[in-house]
Amino acid sequence: MAWIQIRIYSDKADADALSDMLMDVGCPSVTFMDSKNNPVYEPKPGEVILWPETTVIGLFEANHDMQAVVDFVQSQYDKPLNYKLEQLEDKDWEREWMDNFHPIKFGERLWICPSWRDVPDPNAVNVLLDPGLAFGTGTHATTALCLQWLEQQDLSGKTVVDFGCGSGILGIAAIKLGAERVIGIDIDPQALIASRDNAERNGVADKLEVYLPENQPQFSADIVVANILAQPLRELHEIILGFLGDKGAIAMSGILEEQAQSVADVYAPFLKLDNIAQQGEWTRVSGVKK
Repeated sequence: MAWIQIRIYSDKADADALSDMLMDVGCPSVTFMDSKNNPVYEPKPGEVILWPETTVIGLFEANHDMQAVVDFVQSQYDKPLNYKLEQLEDKDWEREWMDNFHPIKFGERLWICPSWRDVPDPNAVNVLLDPGLAFGTGTHATTALCLQWLEQQDLSGKTVVDFGCGSGILGIAAIKLGAERVIGIDIDPQALIASRDNAERNGVADKLEVYLPENQPQFSADIVVANILAQPLRELHEIILGFLGDKGAIAMSGILEEQAQSVADVYAPFLKLDNIAQQGEWTRVSGVKK
């Protein structure tokens, strides 16, 4: 089926109202996008945080009367409508989406592979993971930085905490790399479901435990990975460090380049920090407990 979309350039104050207007004229799908490069803090489950400059995108069937859509929205909107109409090519969108995901190698031996792709190296450490209900497929720089760090650690027989586990990718990779036990913690119940499902797919569910923060047990871990964002890393540093046993190692990401030093400063009294690794605009801070 062919489609046409309207892009309306707006801000976070008007985005929801514009979305409602599009739905009122038969739009089956509305999405929000960042109009510029403005990172936002991680939302709580069910919370939507919009960017200061937000693009509202409405998708319609190609034969829809788009002039009527524009006229209606403009009649309800008290500002000049800044918009663009785009014809979308008729193609197999599911196939197109799947074609965008390929196996990715991290370090010398770790691969993250979509389930519909052939495993490039059967003798490598292979994690099967499909894009799905929770964040984390290895394509984002923050996940990649954590996977690269994990691949370099000796995880044999170790206990690992995946703080902000999302899809479970880091914890599952840790098990495949030799960890004996992984505890995944996330504020989103959907992340716990995704982590369990992905662990089952990889045959490691017996070594993965997942908890909401209010249910997490007390224990000490050899390794902690926390791929969240700079603000919660700073605010929750006592909780995160509380999981780390003596001489334990930690890696943290979800940190923009300009935020790295502020995160390092919070953890420096407790850790012997090593290098701050960078990929694009994102960084990873890591170290060993003093």
